[in-house]
Amino acid sequence: MLAELDKRLQRLMPILTPLSLIAGVLLEDVGGELVFLVPFLFAFMTFAGSLSLNFQGLRSFVKYPWVILTTIAVLHILMPLWAYFISNLLFDDHLLVIGFILSVAVPTGVTSFIWASICKGNLPLCLSIILIDTILSPLVLPALIHLVVGETVAINTMSIMLDLFWMVVLPSIAAVLLNEWTKGEIDHTLGKTLAPFQKLSIFLIVAINSSAVAPFLKNITWEIVGIISVVLLLAVFGYMMCLVLGHFLFKDYEIITTIVFTGGMRNIAVGVVIASTYFPAKVVMPVVFGMLFQQILASQFSRVLEKYNEKFLSDEEPLTKEKVV
Repeated sequence: MLAELDKRLQRLMPILTPLSLIAGVLLEDVGGELVFLVPFLFAFMTFAGSLSLNFQGLRSFVKYPWVILTTIAVLHILMPLWAYFISNLLFDDHLLVIGFILSVAVPTGVTSFIWASICKGNLPLCLSIILIDTILSPLVLPALIHLVVGETVAINTMSIMLDLFWMVVLPSIAAVLLNEWTKGEIDHTLGKTLAPFQKLSIFLIVAINSSAVAPFLKNITWEIVGIISVVLLLAVFGYMMCLVLGHFLFKDYEIITTIVFTGGMRNIAVGVVIASTYFPAKVVMPVVFGMLFQQILASQFSRVLEKYNEKFLSDEEPLTKEKVV
């Protein structure tokens, strides 16, 4: 029953995510009262999503150091710089600039592993990128925020680092240790049980935090339309940048697929928590709107990768499938 529910939620994520956002806006007062639950929901979601990870994945750093460094550079250098340039060019609002940068600078999403698995990516490499980037997040994200924010908005960097540690790093390490201790069995037992509740947590987090942007969405303006459009542009550009870099630098379908999903997807929920906790509501808008496109773009780029493989790497396809098996 839970397995079937999980499959249905997985298929409906592109629909239920925007519906959760709408529900949060409509139930603004209720969402405001439940904000205290978000860190706990996020810690649970991270723990449940990390039960498939193990420390063996870190060995990929020895075999694929440049792949991992390239992906981390896309996540935390190239995309934040691009977001800074575009948002400054189109919006004369420092708070929106912070929001756009925060939306692309958060760690890679754990759900990128699901899409890498579906599209026959390099799974040990994918796990390694997720684990390394998650561990680095309490250092990288506050540093980027501090660099961008400057003195315009006062923030407590140490507090952000501690929040990231409790919500992301600690649950991830606990899940990895359980996976190692049970030799992977925990993912097939507890992991399968918690999977649908993990997705429900995503919807709750979106709904609760969407209440913060309700005042802006009650009266749709051209600025709101512009923000949503730029969020979509940045998300598409992130996927395309990863595909182009993978094509020219590595020319291997498994590696390219892994880079596209780990570099294109984001753990947006943690960005929403940070934005809604430490910044004015306007900063939250670009981050929350990013949730609208995550799963939709992932599904579209799975098709793009399929066509890319047929056009550019068709000769290597039998070898790729053999390696996956």
